[in-house]
Amino acid sequence: MRVAVAGTFGPLHDGHRQLFEHALRFGDDGVVVALTSDDLAVETRHEPRPIPSLDERTTAVADAIAALDERGRDVEIRTLETEYGIATDEPSIDGLVVSPETAPELEAINERRRERGFDPITGIVAPYVLADDGERISSTRIVTGEIDAHGRVLADG
Repeated sequence: MRVAVAGTFGPLHDGHRQLFEHALRFGDDGVVVALTSDDLAVETRHEPRPIPSLDERTTAVADAIAALDERGRDVEIRTLETEYGIATDEPSIDGLVVSPETAPELEAINERRRERGFDPITGIVAPYVLADDGERISSTRIVTGEIDAHGRVLADG
């Protein structure tokens, strides 16, 4: 199965690593990591927040994947210019790793794939990684100083 995983991935945290681990586990025919472009990263934020540059995020993702990849997967990191981009435009993608929050988007992605004559993709839902306080880890919580990248609650957060 050729698997994609997409996101802004910045700042990188253990929830993102969980997504990468799922992609690496299921991506025996390769993994495509689709990183949002700098413009798309800003456009898709529900709440404005600082976002590392695409170059910084690419380096961080490449380092994280290298540390996690015990199977020697073929991993390609690409820039995502539109919301559904790679998942709807590439017939070679068989699966998409998503969080519980983004799982409902699979229906729209598969509808667009069918319109293009592509087979639907399989959704691979990676569970949330929770911080020490029981809430999910998120980049926004990290940027605001509430938690660190591993979900530890910060004293001044």
